[in-house]
Amino acid sequence: MQKSKRSNIPFNFQHSLINIRYSVLLLLCSFITACYSQNASVAPVSHSAKWVLVIHGGAGGKSSMTPEQQKQYEAKMREALKTGSEILEHQGSALDAVEAAIKVMEDSPLFNAGKGSVFTSEGKNEMDASIMDGKSLKAGAVASVTTIKNPISAARAVMEKSKHVLLVGTGAEIFAQTQGLKIVDPSYFYTKERWDDLQKAREQQKSTKGDTVKKHGTVGAVALDMYGNLAAGTSTGGMTNKMKGRVGDSPIIGAGTYANNNTCAVSCTGHGEYFIRNVVAYDISALMEYKGISLEEATSFEIREKLRNQGASGGLIAVDKNGNIAMPFNSEMMFRGFINSDGKTEISH
Repeated sequence: MQKSKRSNIPFNFQHSLINIRYSVLLLLCSFITACYSQNASVAPVSHSAKWVLVIHGGAGGKSSMTPEQQKQYEAKMREALKTGSEILEHQGSALDAVEAAIKVMEDSPLFNAGKGSVFTSEGKNEMDASIMDGKSLKAGAVASVTTIKNPISAARAVMEKSKHVLLVGTGAEIFAQTQGLKIVDPSYFYTKERWDDLQKAREQQKSTKGDTVKKHGTVGAVALDMYGNLAAGTSTGGMTNKMKGRVGDSPIIGAGTYANNNTCAVSCTGHGEYFIRNVVAYDISALMEYKGISLEEATSFEIREKLRNQGASGGLIAVDKNGNIAMPFNSEMMFRGFINSDGKTEISH
């Protein structure tokens, strides 16, 4: 019988070669993985990615505004949409777009938020705002503030720079100042139109004419960015002739504002007390998540059935995780608009 040939290479040397080959293979795999991870973090976003921005300027009764005034509202809403959409178009976040769009409306005397806020029964401006991130479910809000130029930015600061969700009054204002936000004299928020509305409301309290003062609704924005993240924000001056310290749904997470990447982002406007009692913004998300119904079905039920049956008026804007939008209202009108990555823009009331 012929003996099998054995390798002349010593066993220990063979074992060392195997270890070297194995080590080289591991290093190669690690190098490929590192390169992939690095490229993945800076890779350009797919052109098929979808973004959407929706805004509202408040819901209420039929307006007596002139055609020229209506054009002013529409122009300012287009500016808000343009400001927010430029952020989304350049791969910015939904949070940044929501804050930027709302700030445009807060800085305008046309809307009941920031500069155009209505007056309380004491003749003061008390403002509320909130914002929520659908990815982390973090949220921030401020209420009854009187000196913060942009309450929506203060709400975001509460979310990102504090361990809290809601700050109110003087505490919120001190915090905003420590965060470098712009603080103004309360007189900054005065507008003659809102002051005249307060005088009318006071006169109506003395008569039996009922409430015929113009309603100036909340402003808000919701967005879906290229990364699939949702965000929502809401800002308001509240109700004309409201009691000192009255807070509506706008700064209440789940009532006037809610965002969840698993479902949708919502911003509400209308009779705040009803939106709080029904936890409207969260309820829409819950209907979608637990009943599996669409955004259109959930928002329509909430506004056109549930609230209407309770005698509550108002509306909302919403966008779901797939970029579908809804803008239902049961009041006589609601300023609203949207813009998306397909280049479609629409503003209506």
